Amino acid sequence: MQQKPRPNFGGNNRGKNPNFRREQQQEHRTNRMIRVPEVRLVGENVEVGVYRTEDALRMAEEQGLDLVEISPNAVPPVCRIIDYNKFLYEKKKKEKEMKAKAHKSEVKEIRFTPNTDDHDFDFKAKHAESFLKEGNKVKTYVQFKGRAIMFKERGELILLKFAERLAEVGGLESMPTMEGKRMIAIFAPKGAKKKEKEPKEPREPREPREPREPRATESKPEEKA
Repeated sequence: MQQKPRPNFGGNNRGKNPNFRREQQQEHRTNRMIRVPEVRLVGENVEVGVYRTEDALRMAEEQGLDLVEISPNAVPPVCRIIDYNKFLYEKKKKEKEMKAKAHKSEVKEIRFTPNTDDHDFDFKAKHAESFLKEGNKVKTYVQFKGRAIMFKERGELILLKFAERLAEVGGLESMPTMEGKRMIAIFAPKGAKKKEKEPKEPREPREPREPREPRATESKPEEKA
């Protein structure tokens, strides 16, 4: 017996739009992929306004450029006549530059002991200054070991002296606090602090109002005894 052909549930590939895969890969619709009746053109090389899509395509072809849909959700969609490859290159270049400039704030740790000498203090202060200038926070702590816990005051003096040293680039988020055998102080970059509100200018004193004359009250008739 002759076998019946199996139904093709996936559809016929011949009837598919040849640009379908390309549309999925591209970030923007361009040229003949734009299948709306009219578009709004913007940019330096055109007179801004609404055009029939066929007219916009013709204008792009005459300039040797592409019609690129940059805002598909607008009504009508907004397009520009540009070199699409150059547009993508510049867009990726800007994204790369922005990514390079983006800086994730980190918390850098600096450790002291109650017996930290001046040379070590200066060395660590320079590191903390560079961390704060880069936009990072600095977590500074004095580590107490054994009987050194008796010298808490010395640790507090070190951290407050450190705060004075870093005053130009960072400030204390809070006063030093004890956590276990550590006295901790956290410094934030100066730029990260909220700008203090400028004091309002005092209002000019108002001129005193002239006192109003008391209203004449009608005298009530005396009650007869």
